[in-house]
Amino acid sequence: QLQLVESGGGLGQPGGSLRLSCAASGFTWRYYAIAWFRQGPGKEREGVSCISASGGSTNHVDSVKGRFTISRDNAKNTTYLQMNSLKPEETAVYYCAAAPRATCFTGPMNAVDFSAWGRGTRVTVSS
Repeated sequence: QLQLVESGGGLGQPGGSLRLSCAASGFTWRYYAIAWFRQGPGKEREGVSCISASGGSTNHVDSVKGRFTISRDNAKNTTYLQMNSLKPEETAVYYCAAAPRATCFTGPMNAVDFSAWGRGTRVTVSS
């Protein structure tokens, strides 16, 4: 059974850092592009970052470019989201999602294109 489990959320300081992890099981991880989405209070779900199946290419939404880094370790079936210079408006539940394709989609990430989802990990950015 395909399963994604996020971890690493919690309380982060404005300007601080957090590292999220997403562990996968039940499918051939290395054939899937992986993305992180987030949904803040009263907001729509937003695609944040995506990494190709090989890890060779990444996409980020403009608001996180230069601050967030997505990576993956295919030997461990795990992907990571390193978040630096956090902002209070980035308080949200962060989800990882998998799409059965080699590359990330061009343009904005759409949730409907991802067939497997984790339950999310909550990130609160506050002093």
